[in-house]
Amino acid sequence: MSANKAKKFWEVKAAANDSQVGEVSIYSEISSSVWWGDEVTAQTFKEDLDALGNVKTLNVYINSPGGDVFQGTTIYSILKRHSATVNVHVDGVAASIASVIAMAGDTIFMPANAMMMIHNPWTFAVGNSAELRKTADDMDKIGDSMIETYLGKAGEKLDKNHLIDLLDAETWLSAQECLEFGLCDVVGEAKHVAANWNKDLFAKYRNTPAALLNAQQTVPTAQQSEEDRLFRERLKAEAETELMEINKTLEEL
Repeated sequence: MSANKAKKFWEVKAAANDSQVGEVSIYSEISSSVWWGDEVTAQTFKEDLDALGNVKTLNVYINSPGGDVFQGTTIYSILKRHSATVNVHVDGVAASIASVIAMAGDTIFMPANAMMMIHNPWTFAVGNSAELRKTADDMDKIGDSMIETYLGKAGEKLDKNHLIDLLDAETWLSAQECLEFGLCDVVGEAKHVAANWNKDLFAKYRNTPAALLNAQQTVPTAQQSEEDRLFRERLKAEAETELMEINKTLEEL
């Protein structure tokens, strides 16, 4: 294996106790790279996902400051098209294009202290005038697609004009606000999740909360990992109980 092997921003694996469940962790900046034929792209993400086989459930865990808009929108589409039930857990932050990926969830879970940031797409561009115009047109198309993605999840809880205002303002949303806007489905108790991305990435955003800029980067311990697993299992059980109660109520109507 090459010492210069490109590092993936995701991890895909089968659940330890159930071969019908796949787990996807996106705990880094979303990016793409090609190093001597070694690719880290949405295509290789799909290949890793396909290698799981026909799983019935995908649990996706996100703690990301965002990144490459093109890669992110493609990953959203890959997850959205997947035949499995997709459960998204925003473990800490889903900022920028990471918030779009989160919208692929059939059910989106957020601890009370998690955050989501939404804004209009932007990118760096170089080239002649024709190439720059094309990049601008591409950004407009992606922006329109992002609006439809958020609205598709939010339903009647968020109207288009209000969403556009939120995008224009680069808005950081609490878990409770996401719930109210229909951008998540379940809010659980607050928890601490270690981040393994460089917090300096947030400096490019205008309205990053000071708590995120000043957060200490720590390495998760085995105890924290076990706590996370138990927390997720509890959220899942609570959601399943709520769904059973809703279905029972509907049957009685």
